[in-house]
Formats: sequence, C-alpha cells, structure tokens
Amino acid sequence: MSKRLRSSDLCADCSGPDPSWASVNRGTFICDECCSVHRSLGRHISQVRHLKHTPWPPTLLQMVETLYNNGANSIWEHSLLDPASIMSGRRKANPQDKVHPNKAEFIRAKYQMLAFVHRLPCRDDDSVTAKDLSKQLHSSVRTGNLETCLRLLSLGAQANFFHPEKGSTPLHVASKAGQILQAELLAVYGADPGTQDSSGKTPVDYARQGGHHELAERLVEIQYELTDRLAFYLCGRKPDHRNGQHFIIPQMADSSLDLSELAKAAKKKLQSLSNHLFEELAMDVYDEVDRRETDAVWLATQNHSTLVTETTVVPFLPVNPEYSSTRNQGRQKLARFNAHEFATLVIDILSDAKRRQQGSPLSSSKDNVELILKTVSNQHSIESQDNDQPDYDSVASDEDTDLETKASRANRQKSLDSDLSDGPVTVQEYMEVKNALVASEAKIQQLMKASRLEKQNSTPESDYDNTPNDTEPEDTGSSRKGRQRSMVWPGDGSVPDITEAHGVPSPVLPSTEDVIRKTEQITKNIQELLRAAQENKHDSYTPCSERIHVAVTEMATLFPKKPKSDTVRTSLRLLTSSAYRLQSECRKALPGDSGLPTDVQLVTQQVIQCAYDIAKAAKQLVTITTKENSS
Repeated sequence: MSKRLRSSDLCADCSGPDPSWASVNRGTFICDECCSVHRSLGRHISQVRHLKHTPWPPTLLQMVETLYNNGANSIWEHSLLDPASIMSGRRKANPQDKVHPNKAEFIRAKYQMLAFVHRLPCRDDDSVTAKDLSKQLHSSVRTGNLETCLRLLSLGAQANFFHPEKGSTPLHVASKAGQILQAELLAVYGADPGTQDSSGKTPVDYARQGGHHELAERLVEIQYELTDRLAFYLCGRKPDHRNGQHFIIPQMADSSLDLSELAKAAKKKLQSLSNHLFEELAMDVYDEVDRRETDAVWLATQNHSTLVTETTVVPFLPVNPEYSSTRNQGRQKLARFNAHEFATLVIDILSDAKRRQQGSPLSSSKDNVELILKTVSNQHSIESQDNDQPDYDSVASDEDTDLETKASRANRQKSLDSDLSDGPVTVQEYMEVKNALVASEAKIQQLMKASRLEKQNSTPESDYDNTPNDTEPEDTGSSRKGRQRSMVWPGDGSVPDITEAHGVPSPVLPSTEDVIRKTEQITKNIQELLRAAQENKHDSYTPCSERIHVAVTEMATLFPKKPKSDTVRTSLRLLTSSAYRLQSECRKALPGDSGLPTDVQLVTQQVIQCAYDIAKAAKQLVTITTKENSS
C-alpha cells in the first residue's frame, strides 16, 4: 500500500520536500539523505520503511500518518522549538546541509541521544517515574490520542507494563476499546499480543469479545510477525492466519546439502537451544532480513550517480548497545552468509519455530541474554589464525555485566582512576599527547604500505566482498572470491560448543592497521569534544562522549577477550573505563532546572582528563601492537 503523498509533506529532520521514507517508531517522514543516516543507527533507534516500495499493513501506515500529521516530530525536537535555542545557535538541519557530518550529527543527537526531548524533573527513584508514566500510558491508550502515548513512550513508559491494580497491560486496554492504531503503536514498542491479564485473557480475546474483528486479526498477525517476515522473505507469501495456518516452511530447490551429517548436526544444535536463546537468534535473523530487504529497496530507488556512496551503505547490522559484544559480533556475521546459506538458516529457524511452538507464537521478549551466535565468534578465533585481517568491523560493547555487581564495578573504576590517571591535564597537554600519537602513526603507516605491496605481489586475488545484498534464495553459489569462511548454518555445518575458547587467554593481537584506523576515529572524536570545551559548548559534551564511547568499544573489541599481555589488559582497562567515566562527566554538563551546573569549569577539567586518559591508552595499544606484530 502506498502513501498518498501531499505537496506539503516535508522531511522531519531537514525539512526537505517530498519525503519518501518513514521512521515507523518515531512517527515521522524522512527524505532519502536523512534515511541513509537512520539506517546506520539500527532498528533499535529507527525502523525505516519506504512509503511506496515496501508493503505496509494498512493500519500501521495509518498510525504513522496520524502521528506525522499531529506533530509527532515536536516530541523529538521539543527544546528546539524554544526561542532560547535559536539564540544559542542550536538549530535543526536544513536541505542544503551536507549529509556528513551536518545531517548525521543532528539526527544522531535527535534520535540516539534524545538531546531535544522534553526532560522530566529529576527524582530520586527513577523506577517510580517510569511506573507513573506507564500508568498514564495504561489510561491514555483507551483514547485515540496517539501523540500523547508516543510522548509517554519517549519518556520511558513501558509498552508491556502490567498494571498491578488493574491486572492488565496497555494493549489489553487498547484492544478492549477497539483502538487499533494505539495497538499498532504499542506493538512497535514491543507490546506482546499474547500476554494474559489477571483473568487469563489476551488482547486478542478482548478484541474478539468487543466485536473488533479487524483489530483481532491484526493482533494475530503481529503475534506471528517474526516468522511471517522470514517466510515472506524467501517465498513472497504469508500464512493464512484467518483459517488457522500460522506457518509456511519454504523448501529449497536443491536440498541435497541438508542431507549431510554435518548439516544434521547443525540442526540438532539449533534444536537443543533453550527457547529463550532460540528466540534471540530468530530476532537477530529477522533484523538481518530487514537489513537486506531495506538495502534492496534503497539501491532500487536511489540516483546512483549522486546519492549511493560508501557513506550510505549499511554493510551489516549496526551495534545495539543493549546487547553483549558477542551477540553484536554474531549479528554482524550474518551479513557474510550468501543467499543460499542464509536461506537455509531461515528455513531451519522456521521449521524449529513451528516444532517448538505448536501453534503458539514467538514472544517479543527483549531480555539481554548471551546469544548462541557466540559460536560464530568462537569460529572467528579459528579463522584469524589463517587470515591477516578480520572480515568485518567488530563494533560492539565489550562490557561484561553477567559476573560483576555494581559494587565491584565501582571498586574497579576507583582503582583504575587512582592507578592509571596522571592527574589533571590541560588542553595543551592533551594536544601534546595527540601530536606524539600522530607521529607514531606516520611511522606505522609507512610499514603498512610496504606490507600491502608485499601482499599484492604474493596474492593475485583480492578478499571477497563482505557486504552482500543478496536477496534471491535460489542463488546456490557464492559470488565472492577469496578465503573460505567458517559457517554455522549450513556450509560445513559445524557449531562449536559455546564453552570453547573462553577459558584460556588468547595471545592473538589485532593487526596494527586495524588498531590505527580505530585510534584515528577516537582521536577525531576527541578533537570535536575539545573544540566544544574551548568554545564553552557544554550541550555538545554528551553527543561527543557518545561518539567517543562507540569508537572506544569498536577498538576494544578488536582485542582478545582475555589478552595474554598484562600491558594490553591494563591499557584496555584504562581505555574502556575512561570512556565510561567520560560519559558520566559529560552528563553533568547538561543544564538542569536551575541552569548550568554549579562548577562548569570543574566538570570541563574532568572531561579533559578523561579524554587525555583515552588518548594515552590508545597510544599505548598502537605502540604494543606495532611492536608485537613487527617482532
């Protein structure tokens, strides 16, 4: 279904004319250029659909149109509407701005950092505030006021909140009232149509009981959205839920590969997963399907001579900071499956989903658990023995929260601060460190150029392209040359035990070239922060610190989880702890109800100190890897 475009429609982010994409969970329409930034943020930030070339459930499109027409964009740009923002120089992007960095920085601040969203007064107990917001959402969904509910969700209301006194969730209330657009909005934010209330009834039950048949049918579709999307990706058909058909299991044209013992072993491993781990895997494959399909629409609708550049490509799933580093790495590995391999994995998941559920849909739980795709990460440690460089960028958070309490992390933080910090530094002192780092990098670049020339002389074939956009499952061969990759499903069919390679420290360090590339990104981001400090742009601290944190985690995940070298471990601890400390200090610079913090200069001094420690740790890691890789 295509949207009825109006000449008055403008891009929510830059006010450009004729937006052709929608951000479903933000309730906005966006132009091609801004959409390229949204896609790089990941579905946990923005869920994009093309308004004409992507199939839409009618009521979902109606929900987005209603939000857009009723000013949902003002939720995300609340503080920009304040005249004081204009006086301070804060403004939204405009159509003439460059995508990078102008539009990209604004969009990240708007949706990822939520820099312009209305802030509630701080309270001692955040959980009470979230509970109050969720109770308001519980009451509001009985009306048709979508933008009010979106505002509550943006502030932290929970779509799956179970009201202790009412004994129901917001989706129960919306279904009972026949509010189909509210049900769509809640589902986008994770509401589960299969949840039972205190009477044992689901939202589907209430919709049918109230005679809201269209809503009831739509809720059933939402229940099976994950498996429906996977099936549609392979065969272009969806199950007939109205007549009790809830699964379609496509068949490969050539299924001979599935008869091998290794393939059978892989399927057995899949079947042995707990329901929760299986669900995590299925959701990640769903996200990869969305990435591949959106890529196909993107490439088909762009002016290739002007818009399709390296900066608009999304080669693998962007990092979701709520997931572990292992899960993020596994999600990125999915992009390396060719069409036949990925189709086989999808079919295996559909088959096992049907076996497990026996008519009961996958739930939409978002709990953060270790995913079985850690096995792919284990395989990567085997690949790295044969490959000079990784096949993808590991850009995931390396923070381990499973075995550490908040108290132990705090103690470790305090210890790191006292042991590894050199005391207060100035901007000038930091720049001295940066200059020394640049000088070191220049020498290393010369070594790398010589190394690359040597590789070109000895290796006639280039590495395979690791950014596939395959969408046709009938393609049974790989179109890429180069190294043979280890696959979980199918390929050689092997799935190593998830406990492998986790108990022994790994001596393998990343290539010097990779470490330098990440260090350059860290340095660039720190320079932006220092410029903001010099110009007293305190509201820029938090966005800058977020970019530094992302760059730091990208660099940290290049290294083994348990490095053999004490020096590497110490430098990594300084790098990551300083990045977390930087985020905390930068938040203190945000204006409160009474204006700026009491001592901005002290906050700035701490911010510069953290930046110094990050730069120092990055330099140490460059030096270490250079020395080790050249020996």
